Amino acid sequence: MRTIQFREAVAEAMSEEMRRDEAIYLMGEEVAEYNGAYKASKGMLDEFGPERVIDTPIAEAGFSGIGVGSTMTGARPIIEFMTFNFSLVGIDQIINNAAKIRQMSGGQFNCPIVFRGPTASAGQLGATHSQAFESWYANCPGLKVIVPSNPYDAKGLLKSAIRDDDPVIFMESEQMYGDKGEVPEADEEYTIPIGKADIKREGSDVTVVSFGKIIKEAYKAAEELEKEDISVEIIDLRTIRPMDHEAIIESVKKTNRLVILEEAWPFGNISTEITYIVQEKAFDYLDAPIIKINTADTPAPYSPVLLKEWLPNSEDVVKAVKKVMYKNV
Repeated sequence: MRTIQFREAVAEAMSEEMRRDEAIYLMGEEVAEYNGAYKASKGMLDEFGPERVIDTPIAEAGFSGIGVGSTMTGARPIIEFMTFNFSLVGIDQIINNAAKIRQMSGGQFNCPIVFRGPTASAGQLGATHSQAFESWYANCPGLKVIVPSNPYDAKGLLKSAIRDDDPVIFMESEQMYGDKGEVPEADEEYTIPIGKADIKREGSDVTVVSFGKIIKEAYKAAEELEKEDISVEIIDLRTIRPMDHEAIIESVKKTNRLVILEEAWPFGNISTEITYIVQEKAFDYLDAPIIKINTADTPAPYSPVLLKEWLPNSEDVVKAVKKVMYKNV
């Protein structure tokens, strides 16, 4: 094993797959000459050339559509958005074309395309650049949605996404690109199956389900709660759609309590879906109502003081865990 940054894991996954299959290409704003807005495609232009690593104008609808159309000719594109906030400009191509090609062509066309880039907040970037759209895309049949939280998962899942014959939404975070983690040596081939959650920390008293960069707050909370002899099991969903319901249910059957931590608005999100699934399949195992922790129900503020209040944090997780355990908060 070796330690690399999240951005390096992304670049390695794309490069390894492009060496394996000449039908794969990368396209997006600043992916080539600038080595990627977050340096997640560093060195790829030099290796693969301008026909496979393609800079685009600021025109998400255009290059998303080109990517989707190219899958019908046998290409397997990776489309990078500088942020998923900008994907809204091209969302018609994703929802009305990529997600529906297979069904509407009667199975004549697959759409093997990956849309990737950062999601959710990244500090003081304002309300229009600090939004989480995982639940939007996961709501659409025909799309798979992946949100990794560390370099190991990012590389393994991105390789699987690129090989998949369906459109995949692969969501990262600007605040994770510099995160370091262990991955296998460069000559060791590995993938992670889409649709499998991972138990990042085993525990017996309460289950915390999360994904993406906000899961770090769950880790902090678990360390604090351990000092009070409270054992927290942390599940990293990794894949939002298809979701690993079995992993969640089995954990709840063991701990009998559930807290869900998600960096998203509170109405109609991934936490809401998990809550429904658990009450349907494991209601009799619950010893307390499920608590979900989300952002405040407002656009993201620019003020650093307000932004800190808006985002969920480890203190919120500690309070929620104690509440489901009926301990004084």
